[in-house]
Amino acid sequence: MLKHRGIAFKLVFLILISDAVILALVFGYDYWISRQIIEKEIRDDARCLVRSTVNRMDSVLLPVERVAENLACFLEAAPPLTEEELKCLLRAVVEKNSDIYGAAIAFEPHAFSREKGCLAPYFCKSEGKLKFACLSSHSYQHERWDWYRIPKEVRHPVWSEPYFDRGGGDILMATYSVPFFQKVSQERRFIGVVTADISLSWLTDIVSSIKIAESGYAFLVTTKGNYVAHPRTDLVLKKTIFDEAKARNDTDLHKIGTAMAEGKPGFSLLTSMVTGKECWIAYAPLASNEWSLGVLFPKDELTADIRRLNHVVWGLSLIGILLLAGVIIMIAGSITRPLRDLAKATEGIAAGNLYALLPSIGSRDEVGVLTDAFARMEESLKQHIRDLTETTAQKERIEGELQVAREIQMGMLPKSFPPFPGIGELDIYATLEPAKQVGGDLYDFFFVDDDHLCFTIGDVAGKGVPAALFMTVTQTLNKTRATEDHSPGEILSKVNKDLSTENPSFMFVTLFLGILNIRTGDLQFSNGGHNPPYLLRANGTLEAMEMTEGLALGIEGDFSYRSKKTCLRTGDTVFLYTDGVTEAMNQKRELFTEKRLEHALSMLKDQPIDQIAAGIKGQLKFFSEGEPQTDDITMLIVRFCGQSDRGDEEA
Repeated sequence: MLKHRGIAFKLVFLILISDAVILALVFGYDYWISRQIIEKEIRDDARCLVRSTVNRMDSVLLPVERVAENLACFLEAAPPLTEEELKCLLRAVVEKNSDIYGAAIAFEPHAFSREKGCLAPYFCKSEGKLKFACLSSHSYQHERWDWYRIPKEVRHPVWSEPYFDRGGGDILMATYSVPFFQKVSQERRFIGVVTADISLSWLTDIVSSIKIAESGYAFLVTTKGNYVAHPRTDLVLKKTIFDEAKARNDTDLHKIGTAMAEGKPGFSLLTSMVTGKECWIAYAPLASNEWSLGVLFPKDELTADIRRLNHVVWGLSLIGILLLAGVIIMIAGSITRPLRDLAKATEGIAAGNLYALLPSIGSRDEVGVLTDAFARMEESLKQHIRDLTETTAQKERIEGELQVAREIQMGMLPKSFPPFPGIGELDIYATLEPAKQVGGDLYDFFFVDDDHLCFTIGDVAGKGVPAALFMTVTQTLNKTRATEDHSPGEILSKVNKDLSTENPSFMFVTLFLGILNIRTGDLQFSNGGHNPPYLLRANGTLEAMEMTEGLALGIEGDFSYRSKKTCLRTGDTVFLYTDGVTEAMNQKRELFTEKRLEHALSMLKDQPIDQIAAGIKGQLKFFSEGEPQTDDITMLIVRFCGQSDRGDEEA
């Protein structure tokens, strides 16, 4: 009777019914209960270990905080001290507190005395002796360090991120900074910061002393995710827990890092960064500086006992199964042999050998049908791999070329802002987002001499590589012609003539070019068919700049471009853009339009220029409702910060 049955029926009848149900129910339940008990004990022990270690660290850090806070209160309440009295006080604080590596009292400029200027005495322990340093020296400049700036801004005590204090303590440390104030006319005026430094070596020793089984370990991170201590020393103060999560594409690690940075305790599963094995992690924050301690418990090592017990149980079960298997083999041997031959052949296919020989099956049961299906699949896979290999090679070559083109194109655009940090008369910001990997928009700015800044923005007709090449040529010609001491109109005329020569593809570019005298605010400009820029006056008014009635460049080689002139007053801003801004579409196929742009500029006119650009981007993203970008989006913003009071005139 079994000879004419299908193979599925034979396997279910002879094997599954006899032992699968019994083994799955009995031993599965036993293993599940045992594992739950062990995991609960591990979870409780882990939380106790983390809490005790955190309390141990806080027992050192909290007294350090109290010393700095008491010293700040003393300075606020006590009569003014002399410089020598301050030094004696600091020396005593460092000498009498073994946990404090160094301490400083840093004053605001002229806060200690009008004649003294800056004062920041500092004592620290170095090679068993006290070392004195002046942190207000030209080489250190304490006002620029985070341990001084941050408490000054937030006006309450803070722990710094770990840092190497070069020029001060010259070690890896963290600083607890307490601002102190002086009451002047019912107001608390900030006059300085009291600091207490701790060496991070003892924290590292505590963390590294935690060993769980063979591969378990502990680590310590700050509120920003920076590693303070970790078995992998290449991570300490060089990468954050979020950097590692991103590099490993590990969302679980990112969630745990977020919780630790926010000062939340927890217990969850995680893949170890050191061993790559699954671990439990228990973490909790320090009460003092809200840094967070995490301890990893290797799951496979801690559950080894239950696994060994389970192996013994299954070993005993295997003996019984072997006895039963003898009977099954005699009955099912002739039935399963063709299936074994087919499985052996398909293993070769799974390993990549698409020329593996399949067994010859004469029967038409499930094994025979499956063998024919594998033979057809083998041929289909061969053809598919040939097609896929050819298509992939072509795609990779094209994508590689486009990536190189994008890198070259973006490399020609200035991207460092502010570009001229030593020049206070102007502020510049620009952004370009291509619709494709490479685009046709351009912007540029450069000094033609010490007093005149030339800036341009343009849009090449078309997209992709041809537009990028034409954009590159245009940008090069702009720089070449602008250095020849011409007016903007003359520059555009010469560039237009150059672009019109040998232009078989009839490409053209709209271009706006301006030359700003950064001393007087005089701005000469010429517009070659480009969107008119906007002037955001310092008094709050918004106006479009005059048109110079110029054609796009590259259309008519003999066209003569005119220049116009206006004068920027202190705080005036020129906003230049391409039509990718005003012609952005939403899902209803509506355009963003100049009206919406003007409204957005009116709302953002008082913001820093990088925030103006960010605000316009945000408005475009909200307006487009997820609709894909169809054109390059480019913005160039120039703000005049010098002095001028002249009006407009035509050049």
